[in-house]
Amino acid sequence: MSTNPPLEKPELAAPVRELGPTRPSPALTVTAALLGFALICLDASVVNVALPAIGSTLDSGMSGIQWVVDAYTLAFAALMLSTGAFADRAGASRAYALGTVVFTLASVACGLAPNLPTLIGARVVQGVAAAAVLPASLALVRQAYDDPARRARAVALWAAGGSVAVALGPVAGGALTTAWDWRGIFFVNVPVGIMILLLLIRTPRSPRRPAPLDLPGQLTAVVALTALAFAVIEGGTAGWAALAVAVVAAVAFFRIEARGPHPVVPLDLFRDRTVTATVAAGAAVSVAFYSLVFVFSLFFQQVQDRSPLYAGLLFLPMTGLIAVTNVVAGKLAGRYGPRLPMLVGQALAVAGLLLLLYVDAGTPSSLVAVLLVPMALGCALTVPPLTAAMMDAVPAERAGLAAGVLNAARQVSGGLGIAVFGALVSDGFVGGMRLSLLISAALLTLTFALSFRLAGPSASRA
Repeated sequence: MSTNPPLEKPELAAPVRELGPTRPSPALTVTAALLGFALICLDASVVNVALPAIGSTLDSGMSGIQWVVDAYTLAFAALMLSTGAFADRAGASRAYALGTVVFTLASVACGLAPNLPTLIGARVVQGVAAAAVLPASLALVRQAYDDPARRARAVALWAAGGSVAVALGPVAGGALTTAWDWRGIFFVNVPVGIMILLLLIRTPRSPRRPAPLDLPGQLTAVVALTALAFAVIEGGTAGWAALAVAVVAAVAFFRIEARGPHPVVPLDLFRDRTVTATVAAGAAVSVAFYSLVFVFSLFFQQVQDRSPLYAGLLFLPMTGLIAVTNVVAGKLAGRYGPRLPMLVGQALAVAGLLLLLYVDAGTPSSLVAVLLVPMALGCALTVPPLTAAMMDAVPAERAGLAAGVLNAARQVSGGLGIAVFGALVSDGFVGGMRLSLLISAALLTLTFALSFRLAGPSASRA
């Protein structure tokens, strides 16, 4: 009897594999970035429908509820000028994680706010955190893929997430306010924030890069914008004093930017007529869209006595088509150049604004919802081509700076538009609303004329 062990059959032998470190999934990185961008976009629009409930609970008038919106928007806009540099210095993943943590904690503070000053203070912190999240989230998307084609698809998905969030904001705000309470619009941010942080655990750490910060320029920009918003919202003697502070701070800002070695907004950027036209058009679109969503949210509830949920649903026809229109606008810009879709979009928005002049307290709410659609489609048709034109007009190494300037201009304009239009409707709602529509139409008419200075289709294709 042999003592040798039997030979193993070759086909039964288990293959041997060397296990190396696995690379984190780019899809997880993009998901984390998309959720954060969608969250800060949602928070910019979800509050509007809840404003009457907030004012009733915290015993606040028009100026108070305007600050609930503008405290977030202005902090977000003003600090966006520098947070791109901060994301480079700290590393995009670290900046994104820090912004998400602060945003989530500030959302809890908003939901627990016992009075209006506490809520406004927490909204400022939310805006600061959102300013850190936005550029870091886009940087994470860019670093997730080495292949340019896959990266472009990921960036498009990231942008679509923001559009969908903006579209769902009024509906979500109305549903949460009706089914729960206005505090629910802030508490719902908490599980999303936790989900983002869990996804970030599997996200590779971003490198740190040297990036200069223009702290004097950033500080004077914040003071100028805040003082200007205060002057418009509060009015009276305090308003005139705030206006004087805004003028002094604005003069200091431009002097610093003209002479500083690393300006947060290089003024030579605006020597290019395309940059000037696209920033102006982006600002006008933001005034028309975001400010009028604010105005009509109040109109549906305070003038027509609709519930928050019903008011939110009335925005669904106009917001539901935004993402689709953005895609169509991008294709049109690629085929015909940015000028044609920008001109068509602004003309459509102006026509929609003029149609809304016929709205009064007795106009059926469903008809108002339909009349809002042309204005919204015109704005949605304008933004993608103007963004593409802005990016094409600057050298590649200044693309991040140009994007920050454009987005900051849009956010600032939307915030100041809310301040101005809120003051107008407080003296007589329907009359103030119509004046707001005329101001928006005049601004878009002006930028329509400026858009003729953009390159035509042949130059764009070249």
